[in-house]
Amino acid sequence: MATAKKKAPAKRKAATRKKAAPRKAAARKAPAKKAVARKAPAKKKAAAKKAPARKAATRKAAAKTPVQKAQASLRQSWDDAMDQIGKMTDSAKLKAKQLAAKEKVLERRAELAAKAELDKAKHLADQAEKWMKARARADQKKVAALEKKLMKQLRDAERKLVAQAKAAEKKAEKKARAVKKKLEAKARQITRKPAARRKAAAPKKTPAKTKAKTKATSRKKS
Repeated sequence: MATAKKKAPAKRKAATRKKAAPRKAAARKAPAKKAVARKAPAKKKAAAKKAPARKAATRKAAAKTPVQKAQASLRQSWDDAMDQIGKMTDSAKLKAKQLAAKEKVLERRAELAAKAELDKAKHLADQAEKWMKARARADQKKVAALEKKLMKQLRDAERKLVAQAKAAEKKAEKKARAVKKKLEAKARQITRKPAARRKAAAPKKTPAKTKAKTKATSRKKS
């Protein structure tokens, strides 16, 4: 019961606040409505002031003579022509600017293309120089290898020739020794044969026979 009694005043306060909220909002909007109401007569007064001027303009337009109308039309046509000329000049200027921009773009493109060609030529020259250096080194290595091979072949050939010369020299010496031995043997044989013959012929000839022969020969001569 005590809690119910306490909650009742709170509900009443909330209800009173809800009822008072629209009133406060209306009170806040009231000054704005008053300001709008104040401005409305001012607008009406301004419209009332402009109305005579509009009426005078319509009267003047109705009071224009044909000459004035013609002058007005000429002026209008002149203004239109000038507007067209202005538009044409503006378009010509725009076209000129566009052409200038295109020319600049083309010039820049040509400059970049020329620069690219120069850079390409320089790059190719650098690459060619590097390639030539590398090729020269490779060729030098090949030439050095060939020289080494040829020198080895020459040394081998020289050694072979020296060996062949030594072999030929030994062979010649051997032949010379063999010939010398043969000659010496023949010489010994020649020297041995007359001695043997002399030894074999010595017993046949006696001193008596020789003396008899000498006597016989002397008798025949006498």
